[in-house]
Amino acid sequence: MKKNLAVKLFCLVAALFIAGCASYQTQWDNRVGAYTYDQAVVELGPPDKQAKLTDGKTVAEWISRYSTGGSAGVGTGIYGGGVGGGYVIQTAPTYRESKLRLIFGTNNILTAWSRD
Repeated sequence: MKKNLAVKLFCLVAALFIAGCASYQTQWDNRVGAYTYDQAVVELGPPDKQAKLTDGKTVAEWISRYSTGGSAGVGTGIYGGGVGGGYVIQTAPTYRESKLRLIFGTNNILTAWSRD
């Protein structure tokens, strides 16, 4: 009975995650033409990078960094004809970056967006 509940809970969490990822893109598509630079700063904080183009547009970029964690392993080995003890190999965590780039027109209204 508990196993069945755990499977159902896992499926629910997975479905919510997938729906959340799909709706995130739609969220930005719906904001084009209505979302202001000031609203972006209030919601996301100050951008990590920003540039004013010669045509008056503003390009702002928010960078998120995610740790993928490190790894460790334990095993045995043969050393000098005998069996050796355990050992641990640990690697440093790696990081992944996600960049959200918003482009605002001369009126500071969102005209385009992209995610790397």
